[in-house]
Amino acid sequence: KVYSSNFMYGELTDKKTIEKVRQTFDNYESNCFEILLYKKNRTPVWFYMQIAPIRNEHEKVVLFLCTFKDITLFKQPIEDDSTKGWTKFARLTRALTNSRSVLQQLTPMNKAEVVHKHSRLAEVLQLGSDILPQYKQEAPKTPPHIILHYCAFKTTWDWVILILTFYTAIMVPYNVSFKTKQNNIAWLVLDSVVDVIFLVDIVLNFHTTFVGPGGEVISDPKLIRMNYLKTWFVIDLLSCLPYDIINAFENVDEGISSLFSSLKVVRLLRLGRVARKLDHYLEYGAAVLVLLVCVFGLVAHWLACIWYSIGDYEVIDEVTNTIKTDSWLYQLALSIGTPYRYNTTGSGQWEGGPSKDSLYISSLYFTMTSLTTIGFGNIAPTTDGEKIFSVAMMMVGCK
Repeated sequence: KVYSSNFMYGELTDKKTIEKVRQTFDNYESNCFEILLYKKNRTPVWFYMQIAPIRNEHEKVVLFLCTFKDITLFKQPIEDDSTKGWTKFARLTRALTNSRSVLQQLTPMNKAEVVHKHSRLAEVLQLGSDILPQYKQEAPKTPPHIILHYCAFKTTWDWVILILTFYTAIMVPYNVSFKTKQNNIAWLVLDSVVDVIFLVDIVLNFHTTFVGPGGEVISDPKLIRMNYLKTWFVIDLLSCLPYDIINAFENVDEGISSLFSSLKVVRLLRLGRVARKLDHYLEYGAAVLVLLVCVFGLVAHWLACIWYSIGDYEVIDEVTNTIKTDSWLYQLALSIGTPYRYNTTGSGQWEGGPSKDSLYISSLYFTMTSLTTIGFGNIAPTTDGEKIFSVAMMMVGCK
């Protein structure tokens, strides 16, 4: 901040004036001061300082405009180390010499200015904050179909996309790991609406300004499209494809269905854009705490889905069509009274076992206890794959 640059203050700078300057910046006010500052060579100079806040279109102060006028000529000559022993006339002569440029600026050009010189100077030196001009940040001019990236509509839209991105970050790993087909009409409609919103977001991104490398706002439509095509377009396009509608059909081949389910994981890459948008909230302690809790819960959810996938893959040996009794899924099924059973009369496959809700809750419970290094042991890894994953998960928890 400007008022924290106390390298310009010195032993003769008035402490009350310094405090008034600080309060002006803290309260986002307009004000004027006569203040004694020091040059690099420690020469004291009187300045008339004007502070004016600059506001954007939302009436929020974005920066301050500070102007300094050398008024040493009109002040009592200053006695410093270099002028000790000088007469008052000599010090005044030196002040006049050093302020020759000020004299040239204040020299009137005609008689009218001569008449008003005294009153004008008095007005300048006694200027109050109430008559300072209101400075505002001018919004850049854009073509009619281009949207400013910081306007109210785009800000609201970005929050909607943020919420939907978190929704997909939760549901996509769950649907992929538990191999759920969205036969429920309500969930299918909701996911379809999300896909449509992501598609609309792609269209809006082709018409939204962005900040260039030099800090300038880029509003040229051609540059906007080229920048979006080179950055997030491919990821956003893969994110809005209707995978859930394809998987909803019963006659879809299992391999194709698994492929489309796996491609849904690409949507998680949109979290990179979320991280950029949340970056400016990290200066608030409460926001950081909430963000850390959300990230911890999200990581635990992802690990729970992976933990279940490992158990589901290893619980049944597809070569011998036998069940592994040391798998955590088999042990969980026995403990809650829903064991696996072999269907000898029908499909000839293993059936039964815990419900998907029970499996997810147990997986999340295990990952939470492992990440927090508690580990009660009622759900424990037994196979090699489960042990390797548990070691990796505890290493993540240690960080």
